[in-house]
Amino acid sequence: MKFGFVTCVQLGMSCIEKIYDIGGKLDLMITLNDNKGVKKSGRVYLDDFSSKHQIDLVKINHINDEESIKAIVDREIDWLFIIGWSQIANKSILDAPKKGVIGIHPTLLPVGRGRAAIPWAILKGLDQTGVTMFKLDEGVDTGEVLGQKIIPLSSNETSADLYQKVNMAHELLIENIWTGLVDDSIELKVQDESLATYWPGRTPADGEIKESMSVEEVDRLVRATTKPYPGAFIIQDSKKIIIWSGGLRPCNGKEDSFCIKLNNGDYWATSFEVVSE
Repeated sequence: MKFGFVTCVQLGMSCIEKIYDIGGKLDLMITLNDNKGVKKSGRVYLDDFSSKHQIDLVKINHINDEESIKAIVDREIDWLFIIGWSQIANKSILDAPKKGVIGIHPTLLPVGRGRAAIPWAILKGLDQTGVTMFKLDEGVDTGEVLGQKIIPLSSNETSADLYQKVNMAHELLIENIWTGLVDDSIELKVQDESLATYWPGRTPADGEIKESMSVEEVDRLVRATTKPYPGAFIIQDSKKIIIWSGGLRPCNGKEDSFCIKLNNGDYWATSFEVVSE
């Protein structure tokens, strides 16, 4: 069985390293040209790893370039991983590997198809989420499932905490399914469409705290949008104040560095910054 991997960020690199940690190997790696995505969060370069392990490395501008398809077909790749990659693969790429293309989505599909999976899990007050490894098709997170990893959520879960747990779950899924992929014994399960939900994308503007919110809503918003996301914020006296962390606690005058008074209580900011006036 021959494997390829497409990535340009640390999350994908961590998965690649896990494959080699458990004794696996890759026959092809595809990444962005060096001058592309240089400001992308977590951007990595695969040259050293490919050289050390003698893996063919192809650099491209877009995953759907003819160069990508040719690299996959010429090397007779069976399974192609695409992890940590923002460009959407078209049908030509999906059909290029003999077995298919594998992706990972940070929810327990079919729940939470779409975008902003980590913030939404916290905003919705879920007690668990997870990651799903699935075979990509032309739909939005609709492909057959290869495996899942459940992640319990605490009542004070932050996006930073969950982000790390999701990354670890990616590596665990790789480890759990690798043997099944190699010996062609992996079972693919069709998603139950009756359980499907879709979570929309979010923008920085969606982090605005409004006085009509409850303290519980504000608490979830702050925890869901803290770093590595843009943060929850409030506009007061023509100032934009980003709240990175805080808690439900009565304001006590001078004792509190910053406090938001809401209809059903007070929210005390323990970490914040004024970014504009």
